[in-house]
Amino acid sequence: MSKNLKDQVLSRRTFAIISHPDAGKTTLTEKLLLFGGAIRDAGTVKGKKTGKYATSDWMEIEKQRGISVTSSVMQFDYNGARVNILDTPGHQDFSEDTYRTLTAVDSAVMIIDSAKGIEAQTLKLFKVCRMRGIPIFTFINKLDRQGKTPLELLAELEEVMGIESYPMNWPIGMGKEFLGIYDRFNNRIEQFRVEEDERFISLNDEGEIAGAHDLKESGLYEQTLEEIMLLNEAGNEFSRERIRDGELTPVFFGSALTNFGVQTFLESYLQFAPSPQPRNSTEGEIDPLSEDFSGFIFKIQANMNPAHRDRIAFLRICSGKFERGMNVNVPRLSKQIKLAQSTQFMADDRSTVDEAVSGDIIGIYDPGTYQIGDTLTVGKNNFQYERLPQFTPELFMRVTAKNVMKQKHFHKGIGQLVQEGAIQLFKTVKTDEYLLGAVGQLQFEVFEHRMKNEYNTEVFMERLGSKITRWVEKEDINENLSSSRSLLVKDRYDKYVFLFENDFALRWFQEKNPDVALYNPMDTQS
Repeated sequence: MSKNLKDQVLSRRTFAIISHPDAGKTTLTEKLLLFGGAIRDAGTVKGKKTGKYATSDWMEIEKQRGISVTSSVMQFDYNGARVNILDTPGHQDFSEDTYRTLTAVDSAVMIIDSAKGIEAQTLKLFKVCRMRGIPIFTFINKLDRQGKTPLELLAELEEVMGIESYPMNWPIGMGKEFLGIYDRFNNRIEQFRVEEDERFISLNDEGEIAGAHDLKESGLYEQTLEEIMLLNEAGNEFSRERIRDGELTPVFFGSALTNFGVQTFLESYLQFAPSPQPRNSTEGEIDPLSEDFSGFIFKIQANMNPAHRDRIAFLRICSGKFERGMNVNVPRLSKQIKLAQSTQFMADDRSTVDEAVSGDIIGIYDPGTYQIGDTLTVGKNNFQYERLPQFTPELFMRVTAKNVMKQKHFHKGIGQLVQEGAIQLFKTVKTDEYLLGAVGQLQFEVFEHRMKNEYNTEVFMERLGSKITRWVEKEDINENLSSSRSLLVKDRYDKYVFLFENDFALRWFQEKNPDVALYNPMDTQS
């Protein structure tokens, strides 16, 4: 690999931001983009009345509700690094999209609301990061409001998450008394809401302010010094290796809304976060510094440009260099495709990208060819990267077009939206009715909204409630086994699936039909 290409790859930092809804994920993303010069004006999620919307929330329903329900990709340069941020949906109904996104990153930034501490969705996503060995950086947000004490938050982090922590900085007060942060790593104090030339105060070798200073008059300064002494004596030791292995999380305190502590966080993150990492494949680990291009598709999004009704496949480049117009293999299809249309993202702003390297996330035009999880390779390489998680839907709806004259739009819309992977499509074996399955209710609402706004088709949706979903191992089955309590359907790949009313119905069916082998795709994932 040429030195220039190697340097480019090693400069990449690709991470996802994970959090519970309302912890400040989209706000932090916006502030990071400001520092990267990618945007000039951050529209906060709260500012709906001003007509300013978060840059990373591009879908109409996201703007209306002030939530993220898709994973956005944003890229910017900072201090010699090329940063790829994946802003994931915080809403639990869209955790499937987030899980897949986490397969495409090399590290994760976890945001915690200082008042609420560890919340359910954060814990769920954190566990996925731990399972994948992804290094985690923690940003404890909203210090400008009253919340739990820093020591309480650290204890919660270690006890609930089961990960050791190292505070890179420490808050001096909080809420109305928030004065700034004591930066352990850079041996300085960063003051809150002061003029820029007064922002940083250097500390002496004892970690204290030398000479006279107004801050020393505050009892909060003395309290902070005592807490820092406690951390130095009884806290965990800093270890770059343990951060890299996902065993130790560096913790940063700040306020994304007021843009305090964000730059300090970004600069430390870029210093310690990993560059692109090797990926497992059917031929073993693939080195990101390998000359040969390869990557995998972790997301497909329809209608990012409603005027063109296009579909974009999100590609994580895992090795080598992408060049627009290159021919690639799709091992699943045993065919070659020319990658003529390629884009990089800033929410819904797209620009053509001619070159990209390992670690980058780009969009490629999808004519209906790709599936989530597809590997792309070049030359004689025919390996495939690890399978992406397939989720078992829990809620089901029967769906039909309200206007029979709109069947063409109806089928096109369902076909494209199902490709994105947030909802799954099933057909009843005897009546060919369409059923939609999802992890959460909000996915159905987004589906209905998008069918109307993007495909001009109103749909009628009938709730079927929750079901236990099990796939059938063999390819043929007696279709007469279908009943109201164990409904037999086919998925979009024509595989047989049973939808059981409850646990009792599942056990009863297995006792009566021991020769029918059933499985849950989630149980087959590592």
